[in-house]
Amino acid sequence: MSDETVPAAGDSSGLVNGFVSHGDSKTRRVYETARSVHSGSVKDLLSLGVCERCIFRLVAVEAFDSDLSSVSTSTLRSWIQSGDDETGSSESNCSRICIICLGILQFVFSDAAAEKKLVKSDTSSDYVARVTDLVKQDRHDFDSFGLEVSVPSTIMDNERAVLSYLKEKYSTEGWLQRDKISVKDALKVLILDPLKASLGAQSDSSSFHIRLTYSEASDEALGVSKTTHESKRRKTDAENGSNCISENSKVYEPCIFSVHCNKMPIFFSGRYFKYSRNVSQSRWIIDDERMGEASVEEILGGNILPACLGDSYKFHAAGREDIDVRMLGSGRPFLIEVQNSRQCPSEQSLKEVEEKINYSEKKLVGVKDLKCIGSQCWAMMREGEAEKQKQYVALVWIARPLEEKDFNSISSLKELKILQKTPVRVLHRRSPLDREKIIHWMKVEKIKGHSHYFLLHLCTQAGTYIKEFVHGDLGRTTPSMGSILGCRAEIIQLDVTDVKMGDE
Repeated sequence: MSDETVPAAGDSSGLVNGFVSHGDSKTRRVYETARSVHSGSVKDLLSLGVCERCIFRLVAVEAFDSDLSSVSTSTLRSWIQSGDDETGSSESNCSRICIICLGILQFVFSDAAAEKKLVKSDTSSDYVARVTDLVKQDRHDFDSFGLEVSVPSTIMDNERAVLSYLKEKYSTEGWLQRDKISVKDALKVLILDPLKASLGAQSDSSSFHIRLTYSEASDEALGVSKTTHESKRRKTDAENGSNCISENSKVYEPCIFSVHCNKMPIFFSGRYFKYSRNVSQSRWIIDDERMGEASVEEILGGNILPACLGDSYKFHAAGREDIDVRMLGSGRPFLIEVQNSRQCPSEQSLKEVEEKINYSEKKLVGVKDLKCIGSQCWAMMREGEAEKQKQYVALVWIARPLEEKDFNSISSLKELKILQKTPVRVLHRRSPLDREKIIHWMKVEKIKGHSHYFLLHLCTQAGTYIKEFVHGDLGRTTPSMGSILGCRAEIIQLDVTDVKMGDE
């Protein structure tokens, strides 16, 4: 291009075909930057099969910026070419996949969402429209986003090889010393502003992330990853520049492109009740057979997840009760962590979830105070759990009739320290340890007409094994209810009636 064809202010008629106007000053600046690049290096890079935007990244003196996104590939080529026929025809070279970025900065890719159909865009607008469509299909509710780009390691290897070749040939040139923007950062520069406009959202360190993933087509077709030996050999080739030269005749394929949307987990807190003695706290499967009728985890999570349109959930509780122990009273604190939610349910929606659980036909589980909270409450619950107190009521049988003196001997015991070895029933999954626990208080309630039975109400330190405290666990818990009363004692049923956290 001669000086006479430089775009004049306010005049687009002389522009090379394919250019999209983006403001006169920007047009001239991009043009002048294109014409200022080292002509010899441009000719070399074009002959190797390096695309126009990668040439800007590697050899231009000016910084790589978003103005390049509105300039077509053919226009960029006409501006940076010296006019030498040795570079080959513009049309044939434009159709080649870049040996460095593998089509990423050319907006050429195989679309994973469309049966790997080859997609070509001359500028960023069509590419951004495609990304926008894929994001909207995922139905996320967001007003800001973070953008991530993942590219194959081959791109970095190829770039090192080309730079090594350039340094060997143009070692005295100042532009070689300038820091180079990476392919993935260059893509962000090109598309971030138009993507924000297209999505109607800001870009920041949001809880919602859009990840643009490029994978190498040849690797996916073979179904294998490169070995350590191959990786080392390729890196060695890149260091001496032989890779890009010796493989100049290789046909490069565009990457396979996919868009993944992900939102940081959101948390729901509340307290649950367990009314059945055949419901486990978490899903319990042994040898492919379910233990119990259902689980608290599945009932709560299975109702909350659809309200969030999330992918999955995790259940966390402040302690646990055995499958045959009911959770009554004030309920047990819990958290539900929902992964990749597409919406945060309103207070009214959460009330409806509560009602659905509480008024279910079987009434196995109940819930109260269900609300959406911040992730910091997870740490707060763990801190409170270590300090919590728990209250129980146990139906106890003893080998002799209950006497009046037993009431006083039991109720007079305050802040009773007991020593518990790991119970026999859990030794297969717990470390054999000695644990000192505190029984804060106890009281006995008679059962009319049954002198061998009574209700034992007690408040204990978190982590106390109540069943073992009653029957003694073959002497592994001392003292125990049996040793206090001087007779055999067995626990028939157990209910948790209150869980007090550290801040209550």
